[in-house]
Amino acid sequence: MMERLAILGAGGFIGNRAVEMLYLGGRHEVRPVVRAAQSLALASRFPLEGRVADGRDEAALAEAFQGCSSVLHAIAGDLQTIVGSIEPVYRAAQAAGVKRIVYLSSASVHGQSPAPNTTEQTPLSRRQPIAYNNAKVEAEERLLSLRQQGGVEVVILRPGIVHGPRSFWVGGFADDLLAGQAYLVDGGVGICNGIYVDNLVHAVALAIASDIADGEAYLLGDSETYSWHDLLAPVGEVLGYPLAELQPPVAEEPRGILRRLLNDGTLKGIARRFPRPIKAALKAGMREMAVSRAGAAGQGAASAPPVASLEMSLLHRCAWKLQHAKATRELGYEPVVTFPEAQRRTLAWLQFAGYPVNR
Repeated sequence: MMERLAILGAGGFIGNRAVEMLYLGGRHEVRPVVRAAQSLALASRFPLEGRVADGRDEAALAEAFQGCSSVLHAIAGDLQTIVGSIEPVYRAAQAAGVKRIVYLSSASVHGQSPAPNTTEQTPLSRRQPIAYNNAKVEAEERLLSLRQQGGVEVVILRPGIVHGPRSFWVGGFADDLLAGQAYLVDGGVGICNGIYVDNLVHAVALAIASDIADGEAYLLGDSETYSWHDLLAPVGEVLGYPLAELQPPVAEEPRGILRRLLNDGTLKGIARRFPRPIKAALKAGMREMAVSRAGAAGQGAASAPPVASLEMSLLHRCAWKLQHAKATRELGYEPVVTFPEAQRRTLAWLQFAGYPVNR
């Protein structure tokens, strides 16, 4: 008898591919779970019983998980959703009698440019400059804490940059090329710690089946070492935009970083404790930046060079290839799709999706 797997976030890029591969693989009875009914559109190609449940609605989740032995937590959302979905999902899984949760975290818990010799054992920090990283670290910590108190097993997967058909990293870059906004920091010579989406789903299946993975975290990636230029140059080539002709970006200004940290909530808790004069100074600075941006827009800012965010600057300058030796040793993970084949499939998807591919 096949085990039933609930895929939470089944309408997203990774979740939908997991539905496709695991259902067609014939080893799992798949139940897509999405936040809104329209997100079941892709999964409806298959004879599956989908469920609608918000990732923070414990009661709805418990009902959606009934009869499932495993749950894949593949929700992609804002910072509040990343952290706020952890306890409801775990409590719901426990109420439904689920055996195991496989949680899709991110290699970004180690930073966008990890230090040499970084492994799963490297201590994590919630004081990173990228709020997404901190949210994922907190989510992992909460999940493992719940595991210590509860009976539902937990396996954490830390994939790198997940690429392939429908990926933000591919489609978004193609869109930016067509809009004249694409860039690579330092030509994209830094290492891309990437993983083709099918390789990630393969790892998910292994994590579900493993007898020794409970409570463990696993870094995941492709076998090959490749740069950001290697990943994206073929996209530029088929669209007729050689990456050598891209306008070099300028670095994000310190005040831009501050504005982003304030907007995404990274400094929100700290700012509450600031003395009143400092709060007033920050507000004044934000007003000044708003005026400055408005003036720049009126002077033709659209022709200005692209601005490289801190996140992209770190990613494009990465110098360390994360290893998945632990996943190989304990899960039996070996990528099932090579990087050249992943590139071929991705470029074919660009044409299928209607991008103006050179023929």
